[in-house]
Amino acid sequence: MPPPGRPRSFDRAAALRAAMELFWERGYEATSLTDLTTAMGISSPSLYAAFGSKENLFRETIALYGSDDEEKRSRLQECSTAREWIEAKLRDNADDYVDPGTPRGCMVVLAATNCSPGNQRVQDFLAECRKGDQQEVRARLDRAVAEGDIPEGADLAAIASFYVTVLQGLSIQARDGCSRETAHAIIDCAMSAWPALVGEPQQRAG
Repeated sequence: MPPPGRPRSFDRAAALRAAMELFWERGYEATSLTDLTTAMGISSPSLYAAFGSKENLFRETIALYGSDDEEKRSRLQECSTAREWIEAKLRDNADDYVDPGTPRGCMVVLAATNCSPGNQRVQDFLAECRKGDQQEVRARLDRAVAEGDIPEGADLAAIASFYVTVLQGLSIQARDGCSRETAHAIIDCAMSAWPALVGEPQQRAG
């Protein structure tokens, strides 16, 4: 038995992952401290000693959620064109969003869309995280222009916003129960708009 005042030892990584899945499934405000300690298998004093607060715990779960995407980001580096990169990003995420082994949808999109005034910092935090997706897509488009993959003059801000909106919309669709086939059909439609969005020259009739 641990000495008085010393939190019982536990597997911090396993507890953090359990908290992540709970926040992912229920959202920040709907997840109580009792829900968290039960899922994590720890006491309230242990939670506060290890993570400081519910908000700090949530921020750590978001970092863990993002770290799980490292392999996916590595695969994206193999894409030679911006179109291929964006399509792969959409399809990889869609597959994750409907994975039966995890809560549906994207945690960053769904976990704190609406919050009470007391939790505005959490809502703002996730809004900043979502801006990261926008910046990532825009950076890939900028690179494509520099490499001659996309014609100069294309409205890169609008293109980035369009595909990030599709990405975030897929998360909502997944949470609402759409199938993998439906998600990929949505992506087919989004990618069919690519030539017009980037201003690719029309193919001449042979």
